[in-house]
Amino acid sequence: MAIFKYKAETPAGKIKTGNIVGLSDNDVTLKLRKKDLNVISLRDATNTLEVKILKIINPISTKDLVIFSRQFSVMISASVPVVESLMILIDQTNSISLRDMISDIAFEVDSGAFLSDAFSKRPKIFSDFFVNIVRSGESSGKLDEVLEYLADEMEKSYDMVAKIRGAMIYPIFITSGLIGVGVVLMVYVIPNLTAILQETGAELPISTRIVIGASEFLTKYLVMIIVFLIAFIIAMKYYLKTYTGKKQLDILKLKMPVFGKLFKYIYLMRFTRSLSTLLKGGVTITKSLEITADVVGNIIYRELILDTLEAINDGNPLAQVLEASSYVPKMVPQMISVGEKTGKIDSVLDRITTFYSRETNNMLDNLSKLMEPAIMVLMGVGVGIMVAAVLLPMYNLASQF
Repeated sequence: MAIFKYKAETPAGKIKTGNIVGLSDNDVTLKLRKKDLNVISLRDATNTLEVKILKIINPISTKDLVIFSRQFSVMISASVPVVESLMILIDQTNSISLRDMISDIAFEVDSGAFLSDAFSKRPKIFSDFFVNIVRSGESSGKLDEVLEYLADEMEKSYDMVAKIRGAMIYPIFITSGLIGVGVVLMVYVIPNLTAILQETGAELPISTRIVIGASEFLTKYLVMIIVFLIAFIIAMKYYLKTYTGKKQLDILKLKMPVFGKLFKYIYLMRFTRSLSTLLKGGVTITKSLEITADVVGNIIYRELILDTLEAINDGNPLAQVLEASSYVPKMVPQMISVGEKTGKIDSVLDRITTFYSRETNNMLDNLSKLMEPAIMVLMGVGVGIMVAAVLLPMYNLASQF
């Protein structure tokens, strides 16, 4: 399929332009006519610079995939054929990147490929978790049920990530603002005041001397500091791509005060939710653990899950390795053990997911409430130091007259 740039006229005589995906000029013309648009001009824009730039600045986001999964599951549940469902979705999405991808998938499926195979050719978009859930639905004849459940789980994960990001926006914005204002004061304001204060010959308070010293250091070495920070960020970026760097960062996340517990709950929730979803989709326990190890997003838990997989292959229960880990609360292996004995492991995993989801939400709410006064205190301390450093010597100078 190709992307076409069109210019058309509405029944009211207005000119409308845009991009549309189709098999050919005739196919696109028919699509536009169904929308009561009279085609004025049409050209293939698949490989044009404009479309390439649009794809770069508007990549397929997690939100796009959530909406795609939900709409796709609804149409499959309504007994609409897979290819027809995909063709309908092409016209319903606004993202040109997503439209292009769906059109390619529709073409491949129409040519005889399995839907899961078409998804697996795009690993940057569709994870092993997504592909294997769809594959299990195809093999069991329950593609509609699997897609609906997958859409639910993706929405839950997306909502959780969105809530975490939302809770972090305020403190990051305020902290960045404080640092920016502090640098401006130190580099441009304090040096002018320093010259005035030093001319008086009076003894300066310790707070003033500290601020002046910091200001002189920043003013003298500002360029070097910026270069060092850029070099440090680049070095850390490459280091964190290594296995050792990733592992140390993941350990640090779990050992952070307050936030460490939050990260632990999030990883446990991903583990139980992903494993439960895969098991319900008919994926074997060993394959489910392999996929979940890559989905969880933390090397410590990934190694723990792979150790669990090895233990299962040796004939041991699922809960054995988890019981010995300090990163897993005792409640988790105990409940999993009960699920193994009763044959309801997926239901038990759902209960664990619900529990940690509730705990995570409560922690995020509490963090949001605690951060506001903490930031206000931090701002007060910073402003107090600056005021004391500037006003105290002026007060002392005035009191001498």
